[in-house]
Amino acid sequence: MKQVQEKMKPGVIARDGFLGKDRRNLIDILVEDDAGVKRMNLDHQIIAQRMIELRNAGLRGLGDFISVEPHYEIRVDSVRGKLPCPFGDPGVFPKTNTIIRNLQKNREITYTDLNIHMIMAHGFYEGRGSPF
Repeated sequence: MKQVQEKMKPGVIARDGFLGKDRRNLIDILVEDDAGVKRMNLDHQIIAQRMIELRNAGLRGLGDFISVEPHYEIRVDSVRGKLPCPFGDPGVFPKTNTIIRNLQKNREITYTDLNIHMIMAHGFYEGRGSPF
């Protein structure tokens, strides 16, 4: 876990890294995130699958925000390049950013294809203060 956490630091795999301002050990982040997901009666695969569905809906917009029922605006941007998983999984993930605006709650979130993978495979939602 220490080696994985080292890979998550800014500039190693990604410019901003994956931990934000979070100073906790990676295992503590994973345990707390898992507990939060369970409190909501969800699991990581359900969350990741919904992220995929919303990303796929947003792909119809070709880089522009589009309306998606019931109350979302979604934009998907593709950036050149690919990123490896810091956990060491095989393969690389396209630099695709999905931006979702929840118009009902006046909130916005941005995530990447790598985020989807890390949630589905590792239950990792990045550290506190992370831009994704």
